[in-house]
Amino acid sequence: MSPVAELTSRRKRVLFTVMFGLILLNLVTFLGAYPQVANVEGECCANKTISKDFSAYYVGVYRLLNDPSQVYTRGFIPDGEIHVYPVQGQYKYLPSFLLLISPLLLMSYQQAIIFFDVIQFLLLPLMGLLVYLLVRDKGIWAILLVAVIVLLLPSPALGWGLSIPYFWQWKEGQAKVLETFLLLLSFYSGRKGRPVLSGALLGLTFYDPRFALVAIPLFVAYNRRRIRTASVSLGATLFVSNLPLLFFGMGAGFVEMVFSTGLSTMFYPYALIPLLTVVSLTALNYKEVVAACSSIANMLT
Repeated sequence: MSPVAELTSRRKRVLFTVMFGLILLNLVTFLGAYPQVANVEGECCANKTISKDFSAYYVGVYRLLNDPSQVYTRGFIPDGEIHVYPVQGQYKYLPSFLLLISPLLLMSYQQAIIFFDVIQFLLLPLMGLLVYLLVRDKGIWAILLVAVIVLLLPSPALGWGLSIPYFWQWKEGQAKVLETFLLLLSFYSGRKGRPVLSGALLGLTFYDPRFALVAIPLFVAYNRRRIRTASVSLGATLFVSNLPLLFFGMGAGFVEMVFSTGLSTMFYPYALIPLLTVVSLTALNYKEVVAACSSIANMLT
């Protein structure tokens, strides 16, 4: 019996039980972070209060719809805009992310940050399924390795639950679970021969380009036979979803943000969620990635 057949017949139930357990452990971390999620501000360095990362998203959507030229402006603008105490964070993503989450502005700030966290938590079972579908031909231990990274990323610490990256993700209302989900769905779409969808999904993840750039070799591998179509879809999505940069003076604000504060932004623990997901999948598909990239390089020379 082949390893895949053995997995599906005798071990699949155990595998999904383990995944369910990882999600339950993540729920424990979520519930531990929830009291901080519900607070508008939290304590940082030298007893200073700071707004959650989500405040930058929420006010960013408001500005995109009401005052686009100020999307990347730091601090509160006293012109009647939404005010998140003590002051909202600076928005540092591409505008495509604001379009993606714009319906959250229909809720109050407190409702929106909790809703955003809950929706991302509910993506975890789908992410576990995508991991299984992407890695099942590598064997059960490979599936478990990636599942542990994607669904929990264990790193227990006193006061931080069972996972520092996920605790920080939940308490700040960060978007790294959403980004990881989009990356996994892009890879799976490419594997299933849907290059247009694969490229569009990767294009959406470029709102924080660090992880999308790391994902490109794996994207090439999964779309090897249809890389031109996938690449066109990626480029078109990236262009269309960020068209606001060409209008309202937003582009100048974006460039100023990148060189004043964007490039110096710290690498926080929650960034490990998408990064280690892509790195682990790339390592497991190393031969396929090298072959695909070599093939593309030969076509271009």
